[in-house]
Amino acid sequence: MSDVRKLELKFAEQIQHRIDFKTKPLGALGDLEVLAKQLVLIFSQGLNSEQFAAAHFAINHPQLVVFAGDHGIAAEGVSIAPSEVTGQMVANFARGGAAINVFCRQFDWQLSVVDCGILTAPAPTLGVISQRLGRTTACFTTAPAMSVEQLERGLAYGKQLVESKLPYNSNLLAFGEMGIGNTSSAAAIFSALSGLAPEQTVGRGTGVDDDVQAKKLRLIEQALLFHREQLNTARDILRCLGGFEICQMVGAMLAAAHQQKAIVVDGFIATACAMLAIEMEPNSRDYMIFAHNSGEQGHAKMLAHLQAKPLLNLGLRLGEGTGAALCLPILHSALAFYNDMASFSQAQVSDVVSV
Repeated sequence: MSDVRKLELKFAEQIQHRIDFKTKPLGALGDLEVLAKQLVLIFSQGLNSEQFAAAHFAINHPQLVVFAGDHGIAAEGVSIAPSEVTGQMVANFARGGAAINVFCRQFDWQLSVVDCGILTAPAPTLGVISQRLGRTTACFTTAPAMSVEQLERGLAYGKQLVESKLPYNSNLLAFGEMGIGNTSSAAAIFSALSGLAPEQTVGRGTGVDDDVQAKKLRLIEQALLFHREQLNTARDILRCLGGFEICQMVGAMLAAAHQQKAIVVDGFIATACAMLAIEMEPNSRDYMIFAHNSGEQGHAKMLAHLQAKPLLNLGLRLGEGTGAALCLPILHSALAFYNDMASFSQAQVSDVVSV
């Protein structure tokens, strides 16, 4: 994977000055000001001073990709749903009936669905992108979730998707997922990366009861113990504990950061992917916007680990990229005030910043 460039900050002071001298008290738009600065920094990469001065910054062709994969750990009964539901939901995405379809239509996201490796391949007529690495990962309590070859091919598939299948002039990408059992994988990844005990990272996923959560916790403890000698790098952690959809999302995030596009990170599973991407390429963090604080109990700890402040806190725990999709109006608003709100001098209003 190519190196990701750190955000160039040559316009940072100009951007902050423009934000500060809008017709408002200093900082009065709160986190929207922070978001505007990050977006403008990302979108101004590669511009010269004249181009920056003339630019009207906008989101172009926002793309949301849902990666789907099945997990061997699901056979151990860690979810309220059987693995077959992954394929059924992929068909639902393809037919336009899921929550993510509703929100993408509402906010004009372009939605793509990718079969990364589910039990039954979708019918070709559904229009799902096929990037299959197998039917399901191995159960990671007793074997690595995937082979080295599957890992490398999955990362390459994610990269190729961003580079060749999505419009090149898109400057905002969001990624969602579907995969029964993938909260178990994400919790195990988080524990391996952070050193936190599974008691702090394992949640209820689809809404399991106390007994199933206790089983899920035991299985993740078993997996971390089984692989303890191999969990040395982000790639090792991904290979041993990840999912096919998680692997491809990591590859896609790295490719998007390499192209200096803004990346909207969804919930618990997507943030586990972001953590892996950051471990592999630390500069990729500059391009990430964290959409929401999931209802999954480990997610707030993930965000704290990354020192990330999410845009929303709605108790969402659906996945699919739904939290990321809901953020698009906020992103538009951040750019709109930056581009169009008058300054004190333009509006002939007394300057309340420097007085």
